[in-house]
Amino acid sequence: MSSPVVAVIDIGSNSIKVLVATRRSDGRLESLKTLTIDARISAGISRAAPQLSEEGMARGLAAIHELLAVAAPFEPSHTVLVATSAVRDALNGPEFQQRVQLATGHAIRILSGDEEADLIGRGLTCDPALAHLRDFYVFDLGGGSLECLAFRDRRIEQAISLRLGCVRMTEKFITDSHAPLNAAACTELALHVRDTLKQSGFRFNLPGAEAVFTGGTLTSVRVMTGALHGVGLDDTPAVVLASTLHALLDEVGGKSLAERRQIPGMPTARADVFPAALITAVTLAEFGLFERFHHSLYNLRWGLAARALA
Repeated sequence: MSSPVVAVIDIGSNSIKVLVATRRSDGRLESLKTLTIDARISAGISRAAPQLSEEGMARGLAAIHELLAVAAPFEPSHTVLVATSAVRDALNGPEFQQRVQLATGHAIRILSGDEEADLIGRGLTCDPALAHLRDFYVFDLGGGSLECLAFRDRRIEQAISLRLGCVRMTEKFITDSHAPLNAAACTELALHVRDTLKQSGFRFNLPGAEAVFTGGTLTSVRVMTGALHGVGLDDTPAVVLASTLHALLDEVGGKSLAERRQIPGMPTARADVFPAALITAVTLAEFGLFERFHHSLYNLRWGLAARALA
């Protein structure tokens, strides 16, 4: 008998993604289909009383319809829809939930920050490329939040969600995302990231532990690196040096939004928030004394799929 198929739709602040997966005979998860749509439902997320706009909700609903259609030919036995920081923090998040359920028949589960971090951790343990790591950190940077986890002997010892997502940081610190970066704004953003990490209580107490990074930022870095050498994402190194992020920040920071969008491999829809994401990643590397990040594509959706297929 064939293994059941599940579809997971992750409604994030910057993008909405689907993973269609099954479990192989050897117990490992297998991806049958993935797709990401940059819907940016989170505009205004940094406000004191954040609300999802009509335009953002319409983009989100259209993306969900499209991703459900992508998953349908695989005949999933179970379809899971979850929402994270943007919907979690929005005052009208429940309204968006209701709209989606009325339009699609599927309920959205809004994850707490702790649930999100825990499921990201579960997804990371599905990555065969990380099977050799025992003690390590995991950082997942999205549009609304940064999830930080510490694994000791491959078990989650710490998990915390911080409001340091790249859309949120762009809105808060970069007043003109069309212009080259302002040095003062960069410094202010970096100090905010450092202060937030310091005050969070997250402990960097695993001697010599490696750091794993998930989310679109390092995916974009690898795609851009590949574009320079005429290769795709899968043919680029999965380990990204902190010095590479520093150099890229220097390059990107001096360009206008229009110029950024001309960089080979730069995702057009993320070019406005990419500098803030790089500043956050660079500051995290400096604060945690990490010389490199292992990049993984196994994140929240994989954790949800693993649980659904357990």
